[in-house]
Amino acid sequence: MSNLTLSSVVVGLMVAVWLAATNPTMETYVQFVEARLTAEIEKMDQSGPRHDRDLIKAIFRAQGPKLVEGLVKPNTTRNNWGLLSLYETNVLDQPVLVLGVAGHFVPLRGVEEATLKVGRLAF
Repeated sequence: MSNLTLSSVVVGLMVAVWLAATNPTMETYVQFVEARLTAEIEKMDQSGPRHDRDLIKAIFRAQGPKLVEGLVKPNTTRNNWGLLSLYETNVLDQPVLVLGVAGHFVPLRGVEEATLKVGRLAF
């Protein structure tokens, strides 16, 4: 076995170990969804009265984590492949597909639509 082949195998193993160590958990996924929903709430429609927007934001800050926990976690299936995970969530009849890899989440399908539906439900 040549040095180049051996080096390639070692680097490949190191990358695999790193990916496995940074594979996102279900709790991290729930935090990701909460952060996305919070961002949507913060940039919500500015046409309504400011007092109403501030009230909605305050209610979401207080109840948002419970809302996300109650809607997302029980409706999510995590397919864990060791190096990465695929999260399939069905929120309010909206399918969501998110790839979790290296400590990050890559929305593949339905995240924007589901975020808007959950945001509307909160109010």
